[in-house]
Amino acid sequence: MPNSPHKLRSDRIVILGAGPCGLACADELERLGFHEWTLLESAHAPGGLATSVVDPAGFTWDLGGHVVFSHFGEFDRLLAELFTADELLHHDRSSYVRFRDRWVPYPFQQHLHCLPEEDAADCLRDLLAACKQREADLPTEPDFAAWLHARYGSALVQRFFDPYNSKVWATPPKQMASSWVAERVAPVDPREVLAPFTGAAAPARRWGPNATFAFPATGGTGEIWRRLAARLGDGLRTQARAVAVDPTARTITLAGGERIGFDHLVATGPLDQLVAMTATAPDRVLAAAGRLRHTTVAMVGLGYETPTTDERSWLYFPQSDVPFYRATNFSKYAPANVPSAATNRFSAWMTETAITPDTHSDHRTLIRSCDQALRRHGLVPERAPLAIAHLELIPYAYPVPTLDRDAVLAEVVPWLEELGIYPRGRFGTWRYEIGNMDHAVKMGIDIARRLVNGTSEELLAPLPMVAAAAGSRS
Repeated sequence: MPNSPHKLRSDRIVILGAGPCGLACADELERLGFHEWTLLESAHAPGGLATSVVDPAGFTWDLGGHVVFSHFGEFDRLLAELFTADELLHHDRSSYVRFRDRWVPYPFQQHLHCLPEEDAADCLRDLLAACKQREADLPTEPDFAAWLHARYGSALVQRFFDPYNSKVWATPPKQMASSWVAERVAPVDPREVLAPFTGAAAPARRWGPNATFAFPATGGTGEIWRRLAARLGDGLRTQARAVAVDPTARTITLAGGERIGFDHLVATGPLDQLVAMTATAPDRVLAAAGRLRHTTVAMVGLGYETPTTDERSWLYFPQSDVPFYRATNFSKYAPANVPSAATNRFSAWMTETAITPDTHSDHRTLIRSCDQALRRHGLVPERAPLAIAHLELIPYAYPVPTLDRDAVLAEVVPWLEELGIYPRGRFGTWRYEIGNMDHAVKMGIDIARRLVNGTSEELLAPLPMVAAAAGSRS
């Protein structure tokens, strides 16, 4: 069988996509002494969603807000192999939410004492009522909106959670599931929230795995993946776009017509695209994959001829008059992200605006709106010259955890794995909750070990096959 747990001897493994997952998979295969692999990347350079680019003025930009932190020893080991200690800069996260006329420390729900008096009273009242209700009853919330209301109360949802998440996901929270939340949304302890209102000091505890993070001193996030790709040799092919997969013939067809044989296929690109180009996909699987939803993000990088003076890392914007949901102080991450770093002449802000796929956007209008918003909220001096504006449109930015996502995955993924096709990475699994770079690396390493040694994957639990009766749409 294609997915036999027995050790491979002379099987051929093809990996689609040279992002963090695909690169880590190939690297682990080499480490295990297995050399019959080919890594195909459609772009001209490796890195995937973690690529960095340099614009004509010399500013470095990431494709969205990436920082380096880790849940896994394998990711830590990889960084230690690729970078010396002085080649990574380390930061304590400093993050705020823009609310009315002020900056509220992140997480918003833990700093209600920083809100205007009336807003603070409303949010605190509803939060305490929600906590009391949960103590009496532990319902299973059917959607993300209900989950938010049950944990934080209506006032917090109205003022922050609903407008912010609607911007991030370009999807109403009521159309999203709550099963993905895990460590992505900060919990609250009512005693800690109340403490500042009674004169006690606010807790010093910082929440989240990215409370401290690292960043490459030069080259942006993409430097990690450039270095990893450089040690893989000729097994990595760029500008090699797969357009068809034939599980029966065990071949992949590239855009130029070339066919490449495989015994096992690790696919790290978007799951819906993978299913669409797989020759034997039944109607029920095609229909299921067609229900998957994702966001497109416009990353507008704005470089200014003014020094970097803001010490904060990134900022959240729930309000509708700001196009972006997040602004990252990119010159603070690493001075080398701007030209002439030693002179402290320039600063850089990286903004992210989510849109629904295939939505037409006037790029000049978006750039102007982002620039005006940064100035209006005091992040850039009103008269600071704009040195350059750089826009990157990311067609597949985040997989949306819709209400039926898990049912779709249970329909699609086991069918693919029965064919010896293993979807992995952020968009291969379509699971935002394991969509960070360290997750992607762990998935790549785990599938390599599974295919070579027959070991179980630690991060991914197997999805059950869907019974034939569930496929009545075919």
